[in-house]
Amino acid sequence: MITLFIDFLKFEKRASVHTIKSYQTDLDQFQKYLLFQYELDKPQEAKAPMLRSWVVSLMEEGMNPSSINRKIASLRTFFGFLKRKNAISQDPTKILSALKTRKKLPAFVEEKSMEMLFQPDTFTEDFEGVRDRTIMELLYGSGIRLAELVSLEINDLNLPARTIRVFGKRSKERVVPISTSLANLLFQYLTLRAPEEDTNVLILTNSGKAVYPVFVQRTVGKYLSAVTTLSQKSPHVLRHTYATHLLNRGADLNAIKELLGHANLAATQIYTHNSIEKLKKTHQQAHPKA
Repeated sequence: MITLFIDFLKFEKRASVHTIKSYQTDLDQFQKYLLFQYELDKPQEAKAPMLRSWVVSLMEEGMNPSSINRKIASLRTFFGFLKRKNAISQDPTKILSALKTRKKLPAFVEEKSMEMLFQPDTFTEDFEGVRDRTIMELLYGSGIRLAELVSLEINDLNLPARTIRVFGKRSKERVVPISTSLANLLFQYLTLRAPEEDTNVLILTNSGKAVYPVFVQRTVGKYLSAVTTLSQKSPHVLRHTYATHLLNRGADLNAIKELLGHANLAATQIYTHNSIEKLKKTHQQAHPKA
């Protein structure tokens, strides 16, 4: 029945190779467990306690809860398929519950480290240095995404008003305010930027071509490596840093949502966890009974 299910994924659901491989791996492991533990070679005949027993064995092996949840999801999809095909009368996965997983807080750079990054001697005064500083300050000073930075055009800037126009996910447009210092930096960059007839793209490589994602990622990694030991040194870390620093300094969560271009507040609320951790640390250090 596993083969029949995999064929269903391939030819009817047209699932990706990666998805099919994941299901195949999970179900093969489940089948081997049934054979070893219960001498049962037909997974479709497995009862609910057998499924629970497999999940418990994975937990005892120390498997990550998120990985176990993926295997539970594979079982649900498999037995749901069998139920629709009338191969089984009852779905044994109904007794399974997903395991609680620890929420991964977004990594961010401390304010002191960002202050070190933007010291005068970090960047050279030629085009390359000013361009690199512009990339770093745009990401940290506006919280825009990598794709949004790469697609920025000169006419998206309104330096007198100190705003930039950003086209986010699903081409949703928003206007993001920037600081006076960033507006001045952008003006300096534009005076050094070689005029190109064939492109209105704002950020260019040394050869005058539009920057591409890997170029920006390398640039960010290079400069963040000098001020932080975080394992992640990506443009998205600077976006997280922007949001976290705003929140730490009292910015309204709804305002941060609009600045980041989030579709709903739930996506923004993850940043409150970082602030709560900071509050806990302050409480522990300062309160007599902490």
